[in-house]
Amino acid sequence: MIGRISGTLIEKNPPQVVVDVQGVGYEIDVPMSTFYNLPPTGERVVLLTHQVVREDAHLLYGFGSASERGAFRELVKISGIGPRMALSVLSGLSVSDLAQAVTLQESGRITQVPGIGKKTAERLLLELKGKLGADLGSSVAITDSSSADILKALTALGYSDKEAMIAVRQLAPGVGVSDGIRAALKSLSKG
Repeated sequence: MIGRISGTLIEKNPPQVVVDVQGVGYEIDVPMSTFYNLPPTGERVVLLTHQVVREDAHLLYGFGSASERGAFRELVKISGIGPRMALSVLSGLSVSDLAQAVTLQESGRITQVPGIGKKTAERLLLELKGKLGADLGSSVAITDSSSADILKALTALGYSDKEAMIAVRQLAPGVGVSDGIRAALKSLSKG
């Protein structure tokens, strides 16, 4: 298994890159989150990789972080989710956004990824529950149902996920839903 590639980046054609390692050019498919963080061509690059061996091909998938590769590996374990679809998910959602969607069981965020329908999103949420978390670099800290309800209420009112998460994190632990919404709205109106 090839776990890491280190060499000179010689081609960038989304979603594929070519990395030259001592005269051998490795074609590696990467999610767009990794692609946007790559150095210019001709520069040195290090990618964590996942190798897929099929009857007709040996394929390499590259990632800029261990959390992305870990999320990819969890995604491809799910029935019906192949490497291409897993790359699409990681191109459409960051690992922390994916972990947050799984924690809050928000299929709507996952269906925004091209090629993912409602049934696939629900299966993905079910299969990943409890598998994406702090070990994959997730910043999700919402575990109780009242915080999740407050977060959903704020996003329904038009606040972005990021704004809502920041407001919910500032709340006192164990706050009730209605009091939490009021306090979060107050902090959002100040900020």
